[in-house]
Amino acid sequence: MRRSVALLGGVVLAFMASQFPEYAQQYTQRLGGAVDELRSITARFDAQATAAGLTRDQAIAHYAASPDSFLKEQGGSMTKTFARYQQLTTLLAEVRGDGPIDRLRHLPDYFDTDIGARTLDDFKPAVPATEEGLLYALVGLIVGYALTSALWSLLMLPFRLLFRRLGWSWGRA
Repeated sequence: MRRSVALLGGVVLAFMASQFPEYAQQYTQRLGGAVDELRSITARFDAQATAAGLTRDQAIAHYAASPDSFLKEQGGSMTKTFARYQQLTTLLAEVRGDGPIDRLRHLPDYFDTDIGARTLDDFKPAVPATEEGLLYALVGLIVGYALTSALWSLLMLPFRLLFRRLGWSWGRA
């Protein structure tokens, strides 16, 4: 009975662990899409500034110097957009450069809450068909089996002791 329960626990954890590479792949795609969109916005702004004979910083300074509060806010918004573009570009390069183990280990460092939450909202489990997915599934199976087996043994301990006290045979559980 213990082996069957432990195997079930291992299979459940294997399935759950095998989903991480799929989530990471969907997260990377979403992150790449955000970077592409911010790159487009940045390039358009830079092209307009260049056409006006300005650098990006000079164009932002024009916004900041404007007496119009709307234009000042637009300048601040563009400054935040450029910073976000730089942050996400750096993050994407790091995520793409990591291997399967490093990606898992560094996930908290890379996790952008906005993009990560939206990825999780739209996440669809997938059967692992990559080496990475199978590796995570195998580790999940082994760890799940061991944890479930240990938990089962711990939960059954009072019953074993009771059976011994009563002189009954517990058998193999």
